[in-house]
Amino acid sequence: MAATNYKSVFFKILKYSGGTFAVLLALMFITPLVFADKIREQVKKTANQNLNGELNYNEANVSFFSHFPSLTLSLTELSLNGSAPFQNEKFITADEVAFGINLSSLVFGKTIKIDQIFLSNSLINVKVNEKGEANYNVYIAKKEKAPKEEESDTGLKLEEIEVKNSKLVYDDQSAKFHVDAFGFNYFGNGNLSEAIFALHSKLKIEKLNVIYEKEPYLMNKKVDGELITKINTNSLSFVFEQNDLFINKLLVDFTGKFDFLKDGYNMDFKVKSDKSKLNDLFTAFPPKYITWLKDTELKGNVDLLLTLKGKYIASQNLGPDLNLDFKVKDGFVNYKKSAFPVSNLNVDISTKVPSLNPELLQLDARNVSLNIDKNFLKTKLRMSGLSAPDIDLVLNSNIDLEKLNQALGIPNVELKGMLVSDLKAKGKFDQKQRFFPNAGGTLNLKNGFVKTQYYPNPITDINIVSKVNNTKGTYDGISVVLEPAGFSFEGEPFWVKANLKNFDDLNYDIKAKGTLNISKIYKVFSQKGLDVDGFVKADLELKGTQSDAEKGNYAKLHNKGTLELRNINVATEYLPKSLLIKEGVFRFNQDKMSFSTFLASYGESDFKLNGYLQNVFNFVSSKNGILRGSFTLNSKYINVDEFMSSTLTTAVATTPAPTVASESKSQPSVQETGVILVPSNLDLQFYATAHKINYQGLVLQDGKGAVKMKNGKIVMQNTGFNLIGCKVNMNAAYQGMTPKKAVFEYQIKAADFDINRAYKEVKMFREMASAAENAQGIVSLDYKIKGRLNQQMMPVYPSLIGGGTLSIKDVKVKGMKMFNAVSKTTDHQEIKNPELSKVDIKTTVKNNIITIERFKFKFAGFRPRIEGTSSLDGKLNIKMRLGLPPLGIFGIPLTVTGTTDKPKVKMGSKGQDIEETQDKEE
Repeated sequence: MAATNYKSVFFKILKYSGGTFAVLLALMFITPLVFADKIREQVKKTANQNLNGELNYNEANVSFFSHFPSLTLSLTELSLNGSAPFQNEKFITADEVAFGINLSSLVFGKTIKIDQIFLSNSLINVKVNEKGEANYNVYIAKKEKAPKEEESDTGLKLEEIEVKNSKLVYDDQSAKFHVDAFGFNYFGNGNLSEAIFALHSKLKIEKLNVIYEKEPYLMNKKVDGELITKINTNSLSFVFEQNDLFINKLLVDFTGKFDFLKDGYNMDFKVKSDKSKLNDLFTAFPPKYITWLKDTELKGNVDLLLTLKGKYIASQNLGPDLNLDFKVKDGFVNYKKSAFPVSNLNVDISTKVPSLNPELLQLDARNVSLNIDKNFLKTKLRMSGLSAPDIDLVLNSNIDLEKLNQALGIPNVELKGMLVSDLKAKGKFDQKQRFFPNAGGTLNLKNGFVKTQYYPNPITDINIVSKVNNTKGTYDGISVVLEPAGFSFEGEPFWVKANLKNFDDLNYDIKAKGTLNISKIYKVFSQKGLDVDGFVKADLELKGTQSDAEKGNYAKLHNKGTLELRNINVATEYLPKSLLIKEGVFRFNQDKMSFSTFLASYGESDFKLNGYLQNVFNFVSSKNGILRGSFTLNSKYINVDEFMSSTLTTAVATTPAPTVASESKSQPSVQETGVILVPSNLDLQFYATAHKINYQGLVLQDGKGAVKMKNGKIVMQNTGFNLIGCKVNMNAAYQGMTPKKAVFEYQIKAADFDINRAYKEVKMFREMASAAENAQGIVSLDYKIKGRLNQQMMPVYPSLIGGGTLSIKDVKVKGMKMFNAVSKTTDHQEIKNPELSKVDIKTTVKNNIITIERFKFKFAGFRPRIEGTSSLDGKLNIKMRLGLPPLGIFGIPLTVTGTTDKPKVKMGSKGQDIEETQDKEE
């Protein structure tokens, strides 16, 4: 009986439970259908009210089962564009974005509350341009409500955010900072509807990349962590209270705060890792170190502290302060079970970079030391500044480089030799002020050996015995002794002995002998420059002082020997391309270096030189040394255009600009030509002959002349060449002032110049004298002019000053617009295409104005008389008297104004003055 009662009760419970479950299940299907339209409409209204960005999606579905047990509105294939200036680019895209609906607000409330957001398979693409403008400002901040203001139909009361299998990209061009997070999974909960709320989060990233200034710092790292973050939505401020992150195996404690400012950020970060293992630290390094780590035994403890504090505002050049403390204790490194591992590895380094300014760098490497067997290496370095740093260095070593190389597993290089050093240096290093640290000690290498993967044969027998001493803290107190320094390569030994003192007035005693195969030595260290096959062969003895060489006290110098060069590339800051010395044998005798059959090429240009140079050693060893010399130069072809320097300009915004979409992209670098810059420390003269010279499309034949180079200036005397059958003689002076500015003086005499041929064959003539297209005949020119050239090596018109004579010998003018206009105005067709013979036209140039002195000519019974002014950019103010046949006693006064392209002719003698243009540089 009892069993029957129990059975009845059980079935009743099952019946009612099943009925209840069926009702609940039915409600879960019916409720979304009943409220679907209301939910869709009100959520869409909320999005329009709160988002400042274009929102699109494919379908909107309401269901309990997408994210059970939450009732959610799911938007599929959603895309949200960013805020200006990125309004045309995607900010968020997702296969699905779901909004969790608060059930009580749906059934009983007047407003619908959204308390959850789910993102699946999404891309969150955060961008900041060089001006600091970001694309994430899509949420419209609400103003404080008045007391009587009613609530909106839909409220955003978030308590939970979940992101699954997504990708996060953060690209900040103003900070040159880039982050990729692949396989991004995130779960966060908290009362996100509050103005200030705490967000408890769990984060997992399958692959994390962190790149700063195009250098990868983290690549393909796994991240797993729990975080507590306080967020102030009114000021968009984040406080990171507790963040325990695993980056691969390295545990990092990350705390601090981050505030978004109008045009930048305010940050206070602290990254800390205490008592971590050295092995775990390397698991967070880039992939190439992970490969190394597989074959390496690492032991030791690591303490790491990184802080970043301050404002970052690109437009104001403000940056946060960076501090880094790094310590390794009792380290042990053994690559591939080397017989001699690194032990007692201890590192204690502190680095400070105020305002992220490298010039304010403060480095304190209190200790970097290690042992290998009985060998040791120990160094200390303190440094303040970068360009002109204060240095305090102590270096002590007695280490076998082969053992060190094997223990550390240094890739792609094989080292041998015993490095013994005992060196100290303390003081300021400043080239401009001629400060050099007080220094003393030795640095020696015995039986050195270097071999890399780039070249099959090693550099062997490297032996260096050096002593350094300086007690004055300046350049004139430096003493360096090499006794000797040498090596052997490809069976060719090379050695140098040197005793150098007083680097302000270098007292030198150098002996060098041997062969250097420059190309193959370079290949040992790099794969670049494989097309250069050059070598230097030396047998030199050099002894003296810079001042004796400079003052001409040659009897006190003892320089002799030979230096042979073949196929050597020489790069210099003064020229955009490198000079290839094909062959050159130099003989030294005191201060003179003589050379013969010196062959070189520069781009398409070739040179053959004979002569001598003086003050060579002073020139090479000192920035103030002047190279003097005299030689002859012969060339088959010189392309002047290839010698033009180049300047790279990048448009950078220095002040905030109005927000416009078109400005969102950074402006590219623009390669610009520059003037030819002549080094100021050359005092050379040579006689040159060139069979063919190209300059801006102008082809000159059989050029000859004497050229002097001194103080950065080139002077050409009695230079001659042939141009389209015309003999041209000229004198010129030229000096490049900056890469964008040069000055020149020029005198030219050209006899019997064919106008029609010049127009057809000379590009520059077509551009400067377009009116000569249909002219025919012969002219001569005798002209002097001076002025400035711009960075395209073209004359700046307002700067030109000069004058001369254009002699016309039987010229037919056809189609010239000015004479066409005169013909039309006077109704005399005969003057339309005049012929000029034996006419001298004298002109002067100043302030962009060409002044034409009065000249006359006869044609078809007419006797025209012309004078006036025109500007170099084509404006006209010409006075003309058209003397009528038969004797020109009666004439028609005319004025021609307008431009050469659109001349305006009218009767009368009153013209319109052309405004002069003063040279701004002057």
